[in-house]
Amino acid sequence: MNWIEALLLGIIQGLTEFLPVSSSGHLEMAKFILGDTSLPEESMLLTVVLHAATAISTLVVFRKDVADIFRGLFQFKWNDETIFSLKIVISMIPAALVGVLLEEQIESLFGGQLLLVGSMLIITAILLLLADRAKTSQKSVGYWDSLIIGIAQAIAIMPGISRSGATISISVLLKIDRSKAARFSFLMVVPLILGAMAKDIMSGEVSFESGQILPLTVGFIAAFITGILACTWMISLVKKAKLSWFAIYCAIVGIIAISYSLFVV
Repeated sequence: MNWIEALLLGIIQGLTEFLPVSSSGHLEMAKFILGDTSLPEESMLLTVVLHAATAISTLVVFRKDVADIFRGLFQFKWNDETIFSLKIVISMIPAALVGVLLEEQIESLFGGQLLLVGSMLIITAILLLLADRAKTSQKSVGYWDSLIIGIAQAIAIMPGISRSGATISISVLLKIDRSKAARFSFLMVVPLILGAMAKDIMSGEVSFESGQILPLTVGFIAAFITGILACTWMISLVKKAKLSWFAIYCAIVGIIAISYSLFVV
């Protein structure tokens, strides 16, 4: 893989990790268009690097929140930060269980299956439309809410269902404040990404060659910068209840993917 391909994939990862259009769905469509050898799924190291970039970009955007959480935790008291961290842990349970128990089944879904991707993009579009029309509320994330949002995150493992779109939409439909929904959605995925990265590295599936330094660096920087921009933009859009444009985009792309898989392939 050359640096131009890494740049393209870094931008795709950075944008689609936060915008509600499904990063996995777009990578699967890119896999179909460009060929397997041009995508991060074929290079576990690049996949790890790009996900590390978006995880770090999340920490940068929410650096004050993260600092407050750690300060609260190190007080070793039952305070707001400890409660919030517990809710994050609860939200991780469904996706962690799915990832461990259904690993082989999940991998079988990622093979350029345009029909599946298109269908899931339509579902994402419906969720975004419903969330956009939901009434504004000041409710915070509760324990039961965190579990339901976690289930939404687990379902979003399927290619074509946007993780951020699903978790934020479900949060808003649960009448949670939009800003708090976005904050929880983006912070809840960081431990999962870091855990998945550690698993891939410790399993020995990640290999490194000196010729990969340039594309890896370019991909990381691209994903990091676009991730910060997309994350910040998404927070603003959620506050203003302007998700319908993404719903339209997902619906159009989903219809194209379904039509192509049925009538062209």
